[in-house]
Amino acid sequence: MPSPLVSTLVQSAADSNDNAGGSFVFTLVFFGLIGAAMYFLMIRPQRRRMRQTADLQKSITEGDEILTTSGMYGFVTAMDGDTVWLSIADDVEVRVSRAAIARKVVEGGGEVAADDEGDSKSSS
Repeated sequence: MPSPLVSTLVQSAADSNDNAGGSFVFTLVFFGLIGAAMYFLMIRPQRRRMRQTADLQKSITEGDEILTTSGMYGFVTAMDGDTVWLSIADDVEVRVSRAAIARKVVEGGGEVAADDEGDSKSSS
């Protein structure tokens, strides 16, 4: 005669097989919700930031003051494809990649971030 523990385990295994269809649908819906949450919380904002950064880098023209990702300020003196020449001091020019441009410095001394370029927020 089987012990009570073995009969309890056999009974619970039989019960879990009866409810397997419902738990599979729940699992499928759960993973679908996880995928949707990842898209809206991670992937979509990252794509928007990448698009804004690319737009900022394309909008740079000669004479603009910029800040590079390494923290160097300079004025754009020439552009050649993906290469940008910056004047960082009198008679000192450096060559940087267009992808290294982080921000465009505004005339008033402030900076326009790649994320905030199109946004105009006023505080009251």
